[in-house]
Amino acid sequence: MAATNRKIVLRNYVTGFPKESDMELVAAGGAAPSRVPEGTDGAVLVKNLYLSCDPYMRGRMSKSDGSSYVHGFVVAEPITGYGVGKVVDSRHPGFKAGDYVWGMTGWEEYSLIKDPTGLFTIRHPELPLSYYTGLLGMAGLTAYYGFHEICAPKEGERVFVSAASGAVGQLVGQFAKLMGCYVVGSAGSDDKVTLLKEKFGFDEAFNYKKEKDLNLALKRCFPEGIDVYFENVGGAMLDAVLLNMRVRGRVAACGMISQYNLDRPDPIHNLTAIITKRLRIEGFIVSDHYDKYREYEEKVARYVKEGKIAYVEDVTEGLENAPAALIGLFSGRNVGKQVVVVAKE
Repeated sequence: MAATNRKIVLRNYVTGFPKESDMELVAAGGAAPSRVPEGTDGAVLVKNLYLSCDPYMRGRMSKSDGSSYVHGFVVAEPITGYGVGKVVDSRHPGFKAGDYVWGMTGWEEYSLIKDPTGLFTIRHPELPLSYYTGLLGMAGLTAYYGFHEICAPKEGERVFVSAASGAVGQLVGQFAKLMGCYVVGSAGSDDKVTLLKEKFGFDEAFNYKKEKDLNLALKRCFPEGIDVYFENVGGAMLDAVLLNMRVRGRVAACGMISQYNLDRPDPIHNLTAIITKRLRIEGFIVSDHYDKYREYEEKVARYVKEGKIAYVEDVTEGLENAPAALIGLFSGRNVGKQVVVVAKE
């Protein structure tokens, strides 16, 4: 056991672009826990192995006005997010010491989870455990549900994915290719564009930072228009996509990372296209659909073993480096799913 339980805490609420200094590493007094305390029936104690950095966490760094679907972080308390861990001790009948689990945990070496209803036992520990921060966890189900259930794709349809090299986008593109779709992705560097085409099998990709006119870029890639758009970016990209959607096209609104650090969101000018093109745009929160997780886990674990899915992680070593890893998401520094290694088994 570690001498202390180190934690990453929020130092202050954030406005604008977050900084590493908005978070700090602290060491709790006393020895790290080894047992669930008496009187906390139903709780589990988890040793954290891997932490997930996700764009939605930016909203939790600002002072909450109560309108969000997820609670904000608390100043001077550990940041929380999705992660993978090993159960050290349990007073819950659904978990036992030695189980590998994924779900919401603290950014710390050990977490006492008093309500583990959001934890999932890992059924395929033969695969890399870090995959449960993304491909086999929240990000993977996000990609799968948003694409298959909301977009309702058909073979041969034209699919566009923004932020396509990220944790969700790389999977959406591959699910679309498995459906027999034509797939184009956007990303923020030439290296990421190469990754999309050579590693993930996208038919085409472009570096949005090099495009003077996103509308023209999309017309170049989709001369006959877009049937399905998986939205991760918002702002100018969404505006350009609306002009290029086909009649009765579908948009799964998963995230809008370009807007998270703005005091005033970018205006959208082409909303009338929703009417004239009879578009369907639907936002979704993956935690509403965890009833589908076990089916997803089995299907995609099989895909991985059969070599049907490629997956790229951007791995940061050490809890102390977690703030830098999280901040890097908002400048596009990561390539693939951003993971922080806290401890290795």
